[in-house]
Amino acid sequence: MAAVFLVTLYEYSPLFYIALVSVCFLVTSALVLGWFGLGVPVILRNSEETESSTRVLKKRMRQVKNPFGLEITNPAAASVTRGVTLTPDCLEDCVLTCYWGCNVQKLHEALQKHVYCFRIKTPQALEDALYNEYLYKQQYFIKKNDKAEKYCQLPEDAQVVDFGPVPRARYPLVALLTLADEEDREIYDIIAMAAVIHIPDESYRLSCRILYQYLLLAQGQYHDLKQLFMSANSPAPSSSDTFPGESSPDRGLLEKAGLAGDEPELQEENSKDCVVCQNGPVNWVLLPCRHTCLCDGCIRYFQQCPMCRQFVQESFPLCSKKEQDEDESTRV
Repeated sequence: MAAVFLVTLYEYSPLFYIALVSVCFLVTSALVLGWFGLGVPVILRNSEETESSTRVLKKRMRQVKNPFGLEITNPAAASVTRGVTLTPDCLEDCVLTCYWGCNVQKLHEALQKHVYCFRIKTPQALEDALYNEYLYKQQYFIKKNDKAEKYCQLPEDAQVVDFGPVPRARYPLVALLTLADEEDREIYDIIAMAAVIHIPDESYRLSCRILYQYLLLAQGQYHDLKQLFMSANSPAPSSSDTFPGESSPDRGLLEKAGLAGDEPELQEENSKDCVVCQNGPVNWVLLPCRHTCLCDGCIRYFQQCPMCRQFVQESFPLCSKKEQDEDESTRV
């Protein structure tokens, strides 16, 4: 019966020719697109083509040592009127300079001057770049490996209870860490660190936190530190780590856990194992979402982050295979 229907359709209907030509066109197009690696069903491609098309770019890394560390002690007690307590932790003798009410525009112009004009190696260099656009300055000498708390507060005669509505023209506090000795500036790639700190006041009561941290390099770049989104049980990377060597000055992709406060940290209920295979240790950071959730074996199969489904543009490892092997041998 079906054969009779097809013969009748062949003899009397032009739709048969149209349908036949359409089917041939679709099959041919699918095969051609599959050869060129475009978005066609994976079954039309072999396993080697599939694996190569799913690889994402790996950022070039270089290892540097960060001599600066800064934390806020008891942030819940900090305010513009009561002040804030900072705890520096430096590998060399340093100078901590705190600028209250620093002009936002002038600070970012100063960062650009570090790139194009002169290097900000000392507090005086930053003040020259700021044109003294700040309300009050405090300065402390920090001994090597000294973790003593430093208390910073605006003087009472300043009579500042808030810095106005958002968006603001001034940052509440900018803390600058610089190397005290000229010889140390010749040794380290990172010569200064500027931390923008929000401090609650009468008009904006968001809890005290570090909003941004900028690392200034002797070569004339600066990098904005970003936190990684990791499992609560995952070990955080150390503070003197690796970062991409080809980042642009205004968009540094240097990664470091738990520093920047511009985005809330995601609480992932995962272990330190890969979220896909649950076997290998987490080692790869996905950009731009900054989720750290894949092991060395699973990274090659994903074009989208398994946590947030954002497309992965680049990725980099927290440690190399050689470092992993050395760490395992040390534990043994």
